[in-house]
Parts: sequence; structure tokens; C-alpha cells
Amino acid sequence: MNQQFEQVVRILKLEAGAIVRTAERLGADAVTGAIEILNRCSGKVIVTGVGKSGVIAQKIAQTMTSTGTVAVFVHPSDALHGSLGVISPGDAVIALSNSGETDEIVALLPALKNRGVALISIVGSVDSTLARRSDVVLDASVDSEACPLNLAPTASTTVALALGDALAMTLMEAKGLTEKDFAENHPAGRLGKRLTLSVADLMHESPNVSSDAGWLEVVKAISKYALGAVNVVDSDLKLIGIVTDGDLRRTIERTDPASLSSLTAARMMTADPITASPDMLAYAALQLMEDRPSQISVLPVVVGAKCVGLLRLHDIVRSGL
Repeated sequence: MNQQFEQVVRILKLEAGAIVRTAERLGADAVTGAIEILNRCSGKVIVTGVGKSGVIAQKIAQTMTSTGTVAVFVHPSDALHGSLGVISPGDAVIALSNSGETDEIVALLPALKNRGVALISIVGSVDSTLARRSDVVLDASVDSEACPLNLAPTASTTVALALGDALAMTLMEAKGLTEKDFAENHPAGRLGKRLTLSVADLMHESPNVSSDAGWLEVVKAISKYALGAVNVVDSDLKLIGIVTDGDLRRTIERTDPASLSSLTAARMMTADPITASPDMLAYAALQLMEDRPSQISVLPVVVGAKCVGLLRLHDIVRSGL
């Protein structure tokens, strides 16, 4: 077997094993205490760390913010030189340090105490200065790094990241965050769009023709609006039917040329078509179009019986749903 392949697999198993051992070593009181501090926090969560731990801290802060807990990353050095003003009474701090003796974090501890903020530490040494001065200590120690020299932070940062994810997800559940809440924090993501983007956001102004409009008028209307269909309405704009490009072609093909002059929208249209409402989710409209024996590419949009727009499958797909 390829030596490099074996090395990659060994390292993955080593880091996975480090996470498993952390899960087995964690104390229930420490975990419960950390979640209670974060859940009752009346301000924001400050996540801090230096070097590789700082990178992990940034990711934890972003994960918490996106899952219902306002969190910001503050570098300890920046805090010592003015950014300490970001930290206020009522906040909670999560400090990451493998050694627990990181100079910048240790120097920050008196200022945190003066502000009366709760301190949770994710450390590799539970006998460290940081651990001793923390309200809650989460043991993130590892037997060895994945680095062949046992020097570069690898397994230790993986464990710290996994712990941060576990805290964020548990806190998310404790706060009762719903899919809708999550989507509102991720409006550009696919899930966010599925749960927030409405038909009104994508529909076009209704391209209307009357039921007695001749075939040439229908052709001109379809060309004018360039939506591939027109809605057939009465004098009160009540929807009667829809004429698509396909309806138009098929009707003309089977009509005697001598009878074309009497061909009207009423004869070409699909009566009582499936419709959408403006406040319907665009994803629900997409399912209306696709989850059927014969798929459709356009939907009239109505409020009550009044026709107010037209929604195309093309627009839904282009939106990224």
C-alpha cells in the first residue's frame, strides 16, 4: 500500500481518536456549567486565542453567531491595546490555549476579572494559569499531535474546534433555534432561500390577454412579455386560463389554416391552471411545478381569484434554489 496513503489514514485516525478520548474525559459538571454560562449570557460571547488557537477561536465565534448566539473574536493583544472596550459586563469569554500559559491571554485575565465576565477555558493543561482562573475548564488535552515532530498544533486544534462546535450546537438546541431562524441568518444559502424566498420575490407582472383575443394578439403578447406564456383573464382580471408557447404551437398545428382567423385564446388556453400565491415560498412553487406526472414551467400568480403575476421555473432555478 502507498506509504503516503497510509500516513494520511493514520493521521485521520489519530485526530479522530483524540476527539473520542476528549468526549470520554469531559466532565458533566464542566459541560453543564459552560452551557449554562453561555445560555444565560445577557451580552455577547467573546472568543479569544493566539496563533492557531486564534484561528480556531474565530471559527467558533462565527459558528455561534450563525446559530443564534452573538459571538465575536477578539485577539488578546488587541484587547490589551484598546479593544478591551468590546468586552462588557454581562458578556462571557471563551479562551483557547493549548498550554494555558499563553502570555497575551494570561495578561488579559485581570482585566476580565475586573469586568466581572464569566470565563470558560478550552485548554490542553488543566493545571495551567488559565485553567485555574477560569469559571469552567474544558479539558482539550491530547496524547500527541499529528505532527511527526509532535510540535505543530494539529490534533489539539482539531479537538478544540470539535469542542467549540459541540458547545455551539448544544447551545443552539437549548435556545430552541428553528430552521426558519437559521435560514434568516443565512439568506444567501440554499436552505435560507428555501425558507425565506417567496413567489413575490421572483414573479413578473402579469402578462394578460382576454379570452376573445385572436391568435395573432396572443403571439404578440407572448413576444412582448418574453415569459413563454400569457394569462387569460376576464374584465375583472379574474384568471380564466393560461396560454403557453406550447399551447399556441399545438393549437395552430391542428387548426385548419382557413379557420385561423377565428382562433382565440379561449380555444388555446389551459383552463383552471395550477396557481401560486405571492406569499407562497418559491420552493413550494417549485415543488408544485415538478412533483407531478407532467412538469410545468410557468405558474399564474393570484390573490383570491385576481391574477397578479406569472412565475417561471427558469427564475426559480436562477435564484439558486
